[in-house]
This record gives sequence, structure tokens and C-alpha cells, in this order.
Amino acid sequence: MPERHWLRTLGVELPVIQAPMAGAQDEELACAVALAGGLGSLPCALLSPAAVAEQVQRYREKTRAKVNLNFFCHRPPPPSLEALAAWRARLEPYYREFALGDAAAPAPARRPFDAEMCAAVEALKPEVVSFHFGLPDPALVARVRATGATIVSSATTVAEARALEAGGVHAIIAQGAEAGGHRGTFSSDGADDPVLGTFALLPQIVDAVRVPVIAAGGVADARGVAAARALGASAVQVGTAYLRTKESRISAAHRSALAAVRDDSTRVTNVLTGRLARGIVNRVMRDFGNVDRAVPPFPLAAAALAPLRAHAEAAKSGDFSPLWAGQAAALGGPTDAGELTRLLASGWERGA
Repeated sequence: MPERHWLRTLGVELPVIQAPMAGAQDEELACAVALAGGLGSLPCALLSPAAVAEQVQRYREKTRAKVNLNFFCHRPPPPSLEALAAWRARLEPYYREFALGDAAAPAPARRPFDAEMCAAVEALKPEVVSFHFGLPDPALVARVRATGATIVSSATTVAEARALEAGGVHAIIAQGAEAGGHRGTFSSDGADDPVLGTFALLPQIVDAVRVPVIAAGGVADARGVAAARALGASAVQVGTAYLRTKESRISAAHRSALAAVRDDSTRVTNVLTGRLARGIVNRVMRDFGNVDRAVPPFPLAAAALAPLRAHAEAAKSGDFSPLWAGQAAALGGPTDAGELTRLLASGWERGA
């Protein structure tokens, strides 16, 4: 790769991308990163097109910096009343414990990228559009590409990276197993996920594709950035470390769990959403085990958990919440997003 980092071709000063974290941030975090010289990201999977436009407008009012809009590309499963009823029945002891009865709470609606959202992208013209869980239909990719946006997506294996390159991406995020939140796996349902670590996966993807590769997972300080560059990364994407900043919008329970996190505090689980994701172990993960094949597929599992999550979070408990965090969470500490961005970028030259 050229000595100049890939993001400079977009007009971004520092080789640091703030990972888009749905439900944990808004434009304030993205703006702080952008103003420090990194690439700010806005997660859009939980938003309507109108809400995306509002966040982009607020972002543009605060900075002229580039922005990354991130979308999910999952295929919604067919609704199964039987599976949902069985899942609700398994959670019934918790409902009785908290005397919730038939309490209902709105579960976050995780929306896959579609024609309506694509029209919003065409109107907003973000500089970067990133995807998780593969790519949308080729016709939608072509429409995004026609806006002039740089297209990025996540790969958890070399085969996925090659598929993304063939699909027309401009850069690939090599997402290692250390990363917090949902794994970007799209070549299988995750049952046989090889869970490759970042620093094993990264150089193999770099060798396998011709587009720039971004390292994600286990990068939480300047040392991680230096290691990523030494292994061929053209930039890094960091999420968990930004959760500890004052600009994040995580719950009090999540912030408290991060403050007490250790190297062995996280596990990959499907219990909270129906899809594999790394988070801090909580009560429901301990009770059900990390991976339960009977959990309804993503994103259906979250609905029955929503009342329990709302009740627990009101008491500042994360027993039923997705406390997403990566394996390097203990390396971070309370700070502000701009300071963290500059600290991360300081490791870039060390990896030369």
C-alpha cells in the first residue's frame, strides 16, 4: 500500500474511523471524531430515512468534514409465531420475577438497507457508505456507487473479503473476533464461524485483495494502531474505546460495566438479538449460555427481551441489555472522543 494512508484520498486527515454503533451514539460522537481529524460515522440501522437526514443535517451544521453512513444488510427472516411464542415462554420466569405480566416495550427495529434508504443516500450524498452483514442487492450497490460515495463493508474471513471485492467495494474492514458488537459474518449463519482474530485475519486479507483494508477488533490504543499498520492496514476502525467517551449515548448500566471490565469479561452470544455479537457477560447470557440455537433469528429475539431490558435499565442494571464491548475494552478509560482520536492516530508512525 502507498505510504500515505487510504483515508487521505477522501480528505480525512487521520487514519482513524470511529465505528458506527447503533443505539450507542448520535452525531455528537461522530462530530467530535471528525473535528479531531478522523472519520466520523453515523449508524443508520435503527433509524428511518427521515431520522437519518436529521442526523446528517445536525452533523453538517457542526462540521464540513466527511461522514460515513452505516447500514445493515441482513435478510429479514420470515415471521414465525411459534418460535416467538416459544422464546417468550422461555423468558416467562423473568416476567414473573419482575411482575411484568404482559408488559410491552418497543424493541429496536433493525432495518436492512433497501430502496427507500438508498434514495435517502442519493439525496444526502455522504462521502462514505459502509455496510455490515455483506452487501445489499447489486442494483442498490450500483446506485450508491453512482452518488460518488466510497463503499466499505466488513469481512470476517478471506473468502468474505474476496466476495466483497468482487461486489464492488472500495475498501474492506477486516473484522476480527476481538471486536465488540455484531460480527459482520455473511457467508454462513455463524454456526461454523471460524472466529479469526484481527491480527491473524488482517494480513491474510491484505494479501488476498487489491483494495485498501481497515483493521477492526482489538484496537484500543496507539499500540494497536501501530500493529495494524505494520500488518498492512490502511486505516483502523475503533468502536469500544469510543463507548467510554463523554460523547457516547450508552446507558448507565453499560457505562458501569465497561468501567469494571476485564480481559475475560466478554463473550460472543446470540441470546440478545438472535445474531452473534460480542458483549460483556450479563445475567441472561449466564442463564441461557452464550449461544442458544433455539433463539429466534436476528432481529426477532430482541422484542421479547425489550420489557425486561427496560425494567432492568430503569434500575441501572444491564442484566438483559446488549452490553457490547470488544476484548480490549479494559485498555480504554473515560476521555473525550477528540482526545482519543488523536491518541490513536499517534501510533500510526510507529507501525511504519
